[in-house]
Amino acid sequence: MNAHRRPLMDRTLPLLAEGYAWLPNRMRDSPDSVVRTRLLGRPALAVRGPEAVRFFYDEAHVRRHGAIPEPVLDTLFGQGAVHTLDGKSHRARKEFFLPLLAPDGVAGLTEHVTAAWDDAVRTWSERPRVVLFDEAGLVLTRGVCRWAGLPSADADAEPLARDLIAMVDGFATAGPRHWRGRRARGRQEARLARLIEEVRSGTVAAPADSVLDRVSRHGDTAREPLDARTAAVELLNVLRPTAAVSWFVAFAAHALHRWPAHRERLRSGDDAFATAFAHEVRRFYPFAPFLGGRTVTDLTWHGESVPAGGILLLDVYGQNHDEKLWGDPYAFRPQRFLDRPPDPDELIPQGGGDPRTGHRCPGERITVGLLEALAIRLARLDHEVPEQDLTIPLGRVPTRPRSGFEITGVRAP
Repeated sequence: MNAHRRPLMDRTLPLLAEGYAWLPNRMRDSPDSVVRTRLLGRPALAVRGPEAVRFFYDEAHVRRHGAIPEPVLDTLFGQGAVHTLDGKSHRARKEFFLPLLAPDGVAGLTEHVTAAWDDAVRTWSERPRVVLFDEAGLVLTRGVCRWAGLPSADADAEPLARDLIAMVDGFATAGPRHWRGRRARGRQEARLARLIEEVRSGTVAAPADSVLDRVSRHGDTAREPLDARTAAVELLNVLRPTAAVSWFVAFAAHALHRWPAHRERLRSGDDAFATAFAHEVRRFYPFAPFLGGRTVTDLTWHGESVPAGGILLLDVYGQNHDEKLWGDPYAFRPQRFLDRPPDPDELIPQGGGDPRTGHRCPGERITVGLLEALAIRLARLDHEVPEQDLTIPLGRVPTRPRSGFEITGVRAP
């Protein structure tokens, strides 16, 4: 029997055990960076490389509607989110997000977040111990809520930050983290849907042209306003990814601790180096292991095939650590992005393709802008790093330093 025609074993359980290493382990023996397998009971094809990114994001090949598993929708994205749409509906919904990515929008959010960071640092100096991951989540939540025009932004920040982090932390597990994420999403969708109804009724005033104002008025192809629950989902899809930058803040602190030579250049305020450092943090450290979509038709890639209705996977973690693309992928070297800007089909920590028309994360520019600013502040922060468990387990998705990156002896500027 031809090896390609043998029944495929379902590899869902090994995925849960191996995490980020699951696809790279299987790609290792494939010279063409393609793997045929079975996942969630369906035939699947996993691909990697710039050409594969373009193949994956071709809407003639893959659709998102019905492709994202329910557990991921019920924690990370939300039912009816932009991530679940295709074609005209996807582009129309994305019109809400795109103005937020303009330079003025990114700069405004960064200003609010850095102000919240500076306020927080003054309180850290009064505490014997600070867990940076937790504090970054709170800082980012305070900043994005002020920027988005949410009322009572500071008063609601702590419970909201816990819920936003829980949504991200629980999307890739079947255990208690997942159920915390589900409950958090349900709680915040209901709260924000009520807020949107109050804005529409005039009970609450949203600042003109704020995120809250925009989402309350936004309509898709029929130009009718979104129902309040879907509008709340999309508002969370601004708040949640911003809070998720706390993972990258913890990774940036980890990188500066391991490779302190980068600290001085960041302290100097070298903007180009801060951008390169942000890109290298996103490339080097694990966040999304892979992305997936449902195949529209029978597909063949480098001699391997998957039928219509199967799953096409893009190996994100493996591509960001592919020796053919990065030379020495397990060396943390921001200078690689000073030599040349990142190719959008090579560096894909938040997906590939064009964010204006495709499924690349529309908040990527925000992530980079926030990480640039906060990396400089981290480098300038006067503190100690006590003995702790800084391992980053690849079996946990999404992973982070086990300790959350504890710091002590913070001295306010």
